[in-house]
Amino acid sequence: MKRLPGIQYLRGAAACAVVLYHAADRAQVPLRIGEAGVDLFFVLSGFLMWAITDAASRPGPFLVDRAKRIVPSYWIVTSVMVAGALCGLFPAVRLTVGHVVSSYAFLPAISPSNGAVWPLLVPGWTLNYEAGFYALFALALMLPRGLQLGAMTVALLVLALAHPLVDREQVALYFYTDPHILEFLGGLWLAQIWQGRTFGRPAAGPALIALTVGLVALASVLPTEWPKALRYGAPALTCVAAMLVHERRGAGVPDVPWLRLLGDASYSIYLWHTLIISVTAKVAARLQLGAGLAITLHCVAGIAIGLLAYRCIERPIIGFFRRSGGRAAGLAPTVGRGASARPD
Repeated sequence: MKRLPGIQYLRGAAACAVVLYHAADRAQVPLRIGEAGVDLFFVLSGFLMWAITDAASRPGPFLVDRAKRIVPSYWIVTSVMVAGALCGLFPAVRLTVGHVVSSYAFLPAISPSNGAVWPLLVPGWTLNYEAGFYALFALALMLPRGLQLGAMTVALLVLALAHPLVDREQVALYFYTDPHILEFLGGLWLAQIWQGRTFGRPAAGPALIALTVGLVALASVLPTEWPKALRYGAPALTCVAAMLVHERRGAGVPDVPWLRLLGDASYSIYLWHTLIISVTAKVAARLQLGAGLAITLHCVAGIAIGLLAYRCIERPIIGFFRRSGGRAAGLAPTVGRGASARPD
């Protein structure tokens, strides 16, 4: 029984890419490629959900397991945002009961602060997609295993194809039909292929790495109007596939403690980094730091607060749930050929 360290490393890389994107944005330096961290998260989520379930998995235990994993930390950070806004620490934040409730409930809603479809904690918009994907996947778990992937494929394709026909004023429907959802589908199919015996041929690794580099280069020159699922979703998918091929070869991916820690803490890094960057931005402005130093400060602080939150908040919560009952019943404990995937 072993973990998939490469998947954890990619989770850490995705979180750090998002931190770098927000850090550069605060320093008024365009670094659009950092957005790809979100697309990598979506592909990884699709992969893991198919990999950790099997024919015995049931909707209820699956949703309970996912809620235990994402809800506590997210609610804590959101509560910090609410408290800070009430105390005047975030003057740009406007609170309304409806928006606060929708933020806690993982439902898309228009922010009264800026008019965007963002929750109170801005990075939480991706968790609204995750929650929608989990709900749809839970419905698919009601079907025989042989029909689940086909049902998810049809459902997600229909939703994505309907996006151009949906009016923007239909906020929830417009949000959930965005082509972003196809990245979850790519992850699902990648997991299905990965579980097959023919996955991981030696020549596939270098080819996938070269393809990923080429797709990233292409994404940097494609118009920003193109869907992110096309610009960044494709290289995210090939990147995960390349890592999985390497996992299958020889001794696999070596265990590097600091990379594993970044992967383990990726959720906390993702949730907490924007709060500390709002503070370091004021520090950088007061000290009149150049863009390079400011970005470095933001990144170090963003990753550091995520690691601290993981140690002091997220990991104790995970430990509590494991001691009180472990993984919810109905989820496969093993993945692939004797390797367990830890979506934590």
